[in-house]
Amino acid sequence: MIKFLILAALLSVVCRWAFGKWPWDFLAPKPTRAQQVFRARKLLGVSAEASHAQIIEAHKRLVRQVHPDMGGTNAQVHEANAARDTLIDNLPDTARQP
Repeated sequence: MIKFLILAALLSVVCRWAFGKWPWDFLAPKPTRAQQVFRARKLLGVSAEASHAQIIEAHKRLVRQVHPDMGGTNAQVHEANAARDTLIDNLPDTARQP
């Protein structure tokens, strides 16, 4: 029994090292579109009625804070970009700007 537990722990660590996730992280369901939009709004700090210009301004403000030159990380910048893209894609066609 102890051999099994040691093997399971070792495989978990190898999975974390190889894939960057624990094995049980693969079992979690993917977030829905509504959850993605909610998280993007929360990250950028905009309301559900935010316009294209407000989303862009909030994105610029956030990127200034999390940019690697200001002590942030590339991952934070990528997360801010993904939030901006998610919210812009979620805007009605009449509210989008080219």
